[in-house]
Amino acid sequence: MDLRQLEAFAAVMSAGSVTAAGKMLGRSQPSVTRMIQELEQELGFALFERSGPKVSPTQKAFMMYAEVESALLGIRNIRQRAEHIALDENRHVKLVGIPALAAGLLPAALARLPQALRPYDIQLHSMSPENVVQAVLSKTVDLGAVSLPLEHRGLDIHWIGEAPCVAVLAADSPLAAHNTLSMALLAEQTLISMSNPYRFRRRIDKAFQGARDTPPHMLDTNTSLIAMQMARAGLGVALVDPFTAHGVPVEGLVVRAIDCHIPFFFGLISAYASPRSEVTQALIEALGETARALVPGMVMHASGQHDALLQSIYAE
Repeated sequence: MDLRQLEAFAAVMSAGSVTAAGKMLGRSQPSVTRMIQELEQELGFALFERSGPKVSPTQKAFMMYAEVESALLGIRNIRQRAEHIALDENRHVKLVGIPALAAGLLPAALARLPQALRPYDIQLHSMSPENVVQAVLSKTVDLGAVSLPLEHRGLDIHWIGEAPCVAVLAADSPLAAHNTLSMALLAEQTLISMSNPYRFRRRIDKAFQGARDTPPHMLDTNTSLIAMQMARAGLGVALVDPFTAHGVPVEGLVVRAIDCHIPFFFGLISAYASPRSEVTQALIEALGETARALVPGMVMHASGQHDALLQSIYAE
């Protein structure tokens, strides 16, 4: 298989038709069809089911797509890196983070960099915690910002942040009159938070143990921003990380402290022993400074505290 075949396959998967894929690639429809057929012959299985001019991906095509996209992204990164090398340009940075940090922390930290170190080219993507770690381990990005745990081999943890979870609710809610919300009061509400039981949600569930005989009614989502929008619609009180709450303010919502410390732990990571540019090193420092400025009660831990922090998360 060659690169053109993979690009044709990815374009058809994205566009939904061979004709549209040809327009995206600047190639004729017969040319794209031929490349797809050659790829199928080499693979030994069909990628698309054909019904006249329309095509539908097979199950095997969906299984292939993620790998092909990853490979094409790697090729694009190589091309872009070669362009920077040719221009003797080192002002570029690739960052990944969980949605809370990609939206609520990383942009503000980039803006804090001195103008002389401001990257000319920035790639900033949000991913699930597992995919952030994988991107860093594969050495396709400079830095990752992700919630704990971070016990994977091959990671350099630069520092670990701890910040208190907050409650976000509609500005016209009667609860908005309180500066701090008690656990007993929150336990009587419909609450909205993350569904991943291995990270932030575990601490929330643990905090409500013993608050009342029955656990509070919980609505699940996968990002803090969605939880906040659900709260804005009046569906309940969102319990979220403070970076989304303070870094991505939403009109019609208010942020309130909680009288119980529910910690949000996150780390800044890069691939082990990878060389760091001047820009990357400056950004490591800027991220710490921005986190402390953005969130009241922010605490910085050395990377060596990781195991002790995990014990505090998972100990019964």
